[in-house]
Amino acid sequence: MTGLRATALGVVVAAATAALTATAWAEPLRIGTEGAYPPFNMVNENGELHGFDIDIANALCERMERECTFVKQDWDGILPGLMAGKYDAIIASMSITEERKKAVDFTNHYYTNKLQFVGANEDDLDISAEALEGKSVGAQRATIAAQWLTENMPGVDAKLYDTQENAYLDLEAGRLDAVIADVLVNYEWLQSDAGAGFEFKGEPVFDNDLIGIAVRKGEEDLVEAFNTAIDEIVDDGTYAEINAKYFPFSIY
Repeated sequence: MTGLRATALGVVVAAATAALTATAWAEPLRIGTEGAYPPFNMVNENGELHGFDIDIANALCERMERECTFVKQDWDGILPGLMAGKYDAIIASMSITEERKKAVDFTNHYYTNKLQFVGANEDDLDISAEALEGKSVGAQRATIAAQWLTENMPGVDAKLYDTQENAYLDLEAGRLDAVIADVLVNYEWLQSDAGAGFEFKGEPVFDNDLIGIAVRKGEEDLVEAFNTAIDEIVDDGTYAEINAKYFPFSIY
C-alpha cells in the first residue's frame, strides 16, 4: 500500500469512527436506578422517579448535553441489567468496591457514605459482635451493609431483604432487633413517621464509602464525560443546591 493510499484509508477510518461516535452520543443516555431507596431514588404517586440520584443524573446529563432517560430496575438485577445493555450507566447510590470493579468501571465518587445501626429508642442496644450474637439484624441484600454484617458479625442472625424499605418494615414490626444501612438512608428514615421511636445505635462502623456511577468496561469516554460533569456541578454550586434539598450538611 502506498503512503498516499494509507493516508487516505486512515482519513476514511477516522471519519467513520467519528461519525459512529457522534451517532452514539446523539442517542439518549439510559440511566438505570432502583426507585426504592429514599431519599436517593424513589417513585412518587404518579409513578415518576425522583430523589437525589435522579437530580444528580439530570444535572450531569445537562452538563454533558445529553438527553437522559431512566430505567427502573430491582437492585438484585441492576448490575446484570447494565451488562446486558438495558441501560448505559447506573446512578443508584452504588458503592465503589474492588469486587464490582472486576465487572464494571466506575466514575469518581459523587457522594460519600458511612454505615450505621438503627434500633428502638427504648432498647439499650450494644452493637458489638458479642452483644448482638443471636439477635436478628436486617440489611438490604447485595449491599455493602449486608457484606459488612455477614463478614464482621458471624454470630448474628442476619436477615437480608430485597429492598431497604422491607428491612425497615420488619424493624417496625418487631421482627428485627436492629437494621444496618447507609447512614444517610437511615437519617432520612428516622425523620419520617415510620422512624419515630427509633434512633441511631453506636458510632458508624464503616467510613469513607465512596458512591460512584457504574458503566460497562471499556467505556472510557463515558467515564471521562461523567467525571468532567461531576467536577463542573461541584464547582458551579449546582451540587450544593441539590444537596441542600435533601440534607442540611454536605454529603460530597
